[in-house]
Amino acid sequence: MSEPGSTTGRTKDAGWEVGVRETVAAPLEEVWGWLLSSGLPIWLGDLGSLPTEKGAAFATRDGVRGTIRSFAAGSKVRLSWQPDDWPHDTILQLTVKEAITGTTVGIHHEQLADREERKLMLGHWKNVVAAIAAHFDR
Repeated sequence: MSEPGSTTGRTKDAGWEVGVRETVAAPLEEVWGWLLSSGLPIWLGDLGSLPTEKGAAFATRDGVRGTIRSFAAGSKVRLSWQPDDWPHDTILQLTVKEAITGTTVGIHHEQLADREERKLMLGHWKNVVAAIAAHFDR
């Protein structure tokens, strides 16, 4: 457990950050395809489809907006991420990687404003990867 004045989760250059991972028992291609189709609302929000071109803008129906920073099919999407009630944007990265028992899904969120925002997002992303895992555990 971190001390109240600790800087766990704070980087020198990217502000406050959080990362979570979960390995699911499914092949990478299946996981990636699902995350960018019917699984998209679970981790990003309802927007129909995610653009893949660098610099392309998106907005979800629940108010998250951003732009694609980079996209590598089958492995990674990095984007700016800003809910409509936040005064700043952040950087969100979703990755998939082959694992011995399936596929590891990773979410990394950086440029968070402070310790409280980090704590909020840590809980959120833990719930997200749990929902992703639950989908593949059926």
